[in-house]
Amino acid sequence: MENTGRKQNNGPASPTDRGGDANGRDPHTNFLDELRRMRILVVDDNSDNIDLTRAMLAKSGFMNTVAASSGALALNLLAQNTANNQCRINLVLLDIMMPNMDGYEVCGRIRSQIDWADIPVIMITANATWQDEIANTSFTAGATDIMFKPIRRVELIPRVISALSLKRERDLRKSREDELVIELAERRIVEERLNHLVTHDDLTGLCNRRQLEKAMDRLVHLAEHSGVASGLLYLDLDQFKVINDLEGYTVGDEVLIAISRLLRRHFGAAHLVCRVSADEFAVVIEGADDKAVLGTAESLHRLMDNYRVDVNKRTYHIGASIGVVLIHPDDGLSASTILARANRACFAAKSRGRNLVHLYSKEDAEMDILRSAAHWVPIIRAALAEQRFCLVYQPVLNVANGRFQHYEVLIRLIDADNQLVSPVNFIPVAESMGLIHDIDRWVVLSAIRMLATLPPELAHVSLNINLSGHSFQDPTLFALIRDQITERGIDATRLIFEITETAAIANAEQTRQMIIRLRELGCQFALDDFGSGFNSFAYIKNFPVDFLKIDGSFITNLPNSAMDQSLVKSIIDVAHSLGKKTVAEFVENQAVLDMLTDLGIDYAQGYFVGEPRRTIDVRGDAHDGA
Repeated sequence: MENTGRKQNNGPASPTDRGGDANGRDPHTNFLDELRRMRILVVDDNSDNIDLTRAMLAKSGFMNTVAASSGALALNLLAQNTANNQCRINLVLLDIMMPNMDGYEVCGRIRSQIDWADIPVIMITANATWQDEIANTSFTAGATDIMFKPIRRVELIPRVISALSLKRERDLRKSREDELVIELAERRIVEERLNHLVTHDDLTGLCNRRQLEKAMDRLVHLAEHSGVASGLLYLDLDQFKVINDLEGYTVGDEVLIAISRLLRRHFGAAHLVCRVSADEFAVVIEGADDKAVLGTAESLHRLMDNYRVDVNKRTYHIGASIGVVLIHPDDGLSASTILARANRACFAAKSRGRNLVHLYSKEDAEMDILRSAAHWVPIIRAALAEQRFCLVYQPVLNVANGRFQHYEVLIRLIDADNQLVSPVNFIPVAESMGLIHDIDRWVVLSAIRMLATLPPELAHVSLNINLSGHSFQDPTLFALIRDQITERGIDATRLIFEITETAAIANAEQTRQMIIRLRELGCQFALDDFGSGFNSFAYIKNFPVDFLKIDGSFITNLPNSAMDQSLVKSIIDVAHSLGKKTVAEFVENQAVLDMLTDLGIDYAQGYFVGEPRRTIDVRGDAHDGA
C-alpha cells in the first residue's frame, strides 16, 4: 500500500487522548461538579429574593442550597451545619439591609468564629447610591465580595464559582497542612520513643546503663571541678535466677517491674535509678557526703528486706546485696572505675552471705576471688567446651568386710601441660561466677556413663557423686538424672549423691525436696561434713539421707582427743539409731582406722585407705591393710 504520509486512523480516540479522565469526562467538568456539590447559604429578609437567588443557582447546577430569612437564623444554620471543627456550608450570599441584625453584623460574627472564618461571604445590597462607602464597610466586616441588586445570573454564577474555588483551595491547603502537622507530630513521637529506647530500659522504664554512664561522668566532673562528693549504690537481687528458672520469665519480668516501681516511688526525682542488667540496678546519689550515702544505702536495704512481691497469687521475698562506692573530689577516679568498684562491692556483699550492704575497699578478700576469676573463668569455659575435665575415684572402705564397695567421684581439670589440677583451685571461682551448674551436670553425666560401663563383677560398686548447693536450685537436674538412669539401664541404688551440711542448710527446703525425689528413684544420699554446723543433729530429722559423712576435723586427731572420740561415738550411735550408715573422712593412718573400727564406724575414706585413681580396677577391689 502506498504511504501517503498521513497518520492512519485505527479507531476512535480514547478518553485520555481527548484530554479527559479514564471515564471520558473533561477535568474542568469534574471540577465544576465538585463545586456544584458544595453547600450555599442564602440570607435575605425578602422571601422573593431568596427564591430568585436559589432559582438562578439551581439553573446553573448549584442545587445544594439552604436559606435563612434573618441574621439570627443564618447563624443558627451555620451552627447546625458545624461538627468536629468543620462547617458544611461553603459560601454565604448575605443581604446587607435586614432588620434587627444587618449583614455587617452577621459577617462580623461569622469571621469571629474559628470554624467559620474561612467561609467566603458575598454581600448583596439594593443601595447603589453609596457604593464606595458600602464596599468599604463590607470589606471591613470581612466580606469576600460585594454585589448590587438587581442580581443577574450571568454576574452571580462566575462570582459564586470564584468564591467556591477559593474555599475549595483553602480547604485543600488546610487539609494538607493538617496532614503535615499530624505527620510531624507522629514523627516527633517516633523520635521521642526511639530516644527513650536508647536511654531507658524497655521492660521497667528505668534509665539504662548508657544513662548511668553519663551520670557517672557528671559525678566525676562535679568532683573534679566543683569539689562535690557523691556516691553510687549497686544493687543485685538475691536468688532472682531461682524465680526465673522455677516460675518462668513472665513471672520474673513481673517481679522486676514491681521492684522498679518500688525503687521509683522510694527515690522519686531525688536520685537517678537505673537498671544495669537482668537483675542489677544502680542508684546515683549526687551531691551527698559519706554519711548521707551510707544512710541511703541502709534505707534501701531495709526497704528491700521488708518488701514482698505478689504475682499470680504467690508471694516472693526478694532480698538484695548492695555495693557502695563513695566518690570524693581528690579520688581522681574515672566513671568506668567507679562502676567497676561498685560491682565488686556488690559481689563482696553476695559472697559474705547476701542481703547485705558492703562499702568498697581495696583490701576486700573478695577482690582476690575476682582476680582469680579473671584467670580461671576462661580456663573453665574452655575445659567444658573441649572436654578437658576428667574424673578420679577415691575408694570408700567397708570396714566390716575390708572391701571397696563405694568410690567417691572427684573432678580434675587437665591443664595445658596435661597435668591434673585440683578442684580447690577452680571450684570456688566456678561457684562465684555461675559456672558450677555446668560442672555439676558434666560430673553427673560422666559418672553415670562410667558406671554403666563397669563389668558384671563390679556390679556391687556404687559411686558417690558430689553435688554443689547450687545444683539443688537447678530445676532440670532431676530430669537429667532420671533420664540417664533409664537410658543407661543402671540400678539407681548404685548412685549415692553427696551434699555438704552447710549447702544443705543454706537451701533447706529445696534440698529436702530434691533428696526425696531422687530417693524415690532409688538413689541414695549422703550428708557430707556432718558435725561442722551448730545444730547438726537437728538437721538429721529434716534430711532423709542414708549416710552421714563425719567431718574430717573430728577424725584427724582422733587417737589423741577424748572429746573427738566422744563426739564421733555420739554421731555413730545416733546415726545407727536412725538407720543411717556412717562414713569417716580423712583417715590417714592405721591408728585412726583401728579406733574408728572400735567405735563402730561403717565406712572409712582417706589417703591411708586409698588415694584417688583414674580407674576402678577389679584387682584393687580390697584394702591391703584391712
